[in-house]
Amino acid sequence: MFSESKEKPIYKKIAIDIANRIIQGDFAIGERLYGRSVLSSHYNVSPETIRKAIILLNEMDVVEVTKGSGIVVKSVDNCLKFVDKFKDMESISSLKKSILNLMDEREEIEKKLDIQINDLMDYTSRFGKSNPFRPFEFEIEAGCIVLGKTIAETNFWQKTKATIIGIRRDGKLSLSPGPYAVFQSGDVFVAIGDEDSYYKIKEFLYKK
Repeated sequence: MFSESKEKPIYKKIAIDIANRIIQGDFAIGERLYGRSVLSSHYNVSPETIRKAIILLNEMDVVEVTKGSGIVVKSVDNCLKFVDKFKDMESISSLKKSILNLMDEREEIEKKLDIQINDLMDYTSRFGKSNPFRPFEFEIEAGCIVLGKTIAETNFWQKTKATIIGIRRDGKLSLSPGPYAVFQSGDVFVAIGDEDSYYKIKEFLYKK
């Protein structure tokens, strides 16, 4: 499905898709295309966007628009020329490549974040008195209010003004857990905050 955007020429993408469908044999020469309302529903765009796409195809002699016959397929050869003309447009392969690049960047950022968190914990353990933000460790016990909930569901930061930077589970420390990490019984989480945060966390977790 296509979505309309002011930043991207969606009508051109739709025109290219229609041209490709003609090349693949979905529509034959002389065959009438669907009406604008059907096309707008198919591509999930406005009739005006479809109108622009059809105008573009008409200008390239891919289709012919007449009052009596509607939108009729005119030429496969012109379809090939049309697709070739706009081949520099964003394609699925380029989108996949962009996504992969972003995933690589995210992985690199997460690595750097883990290094920074480790450095912070090391610095705090060595020079705790000079650091206004100290790490605190709390164990999730059977009666904890957060048991079975995600970090986001508990509104942890809003309640305590502390940030969770790691969760130790089964002897393994997982750094920078996301908002959907679930608190489990026996977990020991590491949070950073000021001195007041310690008491806020304690009261929040173990209040009856």
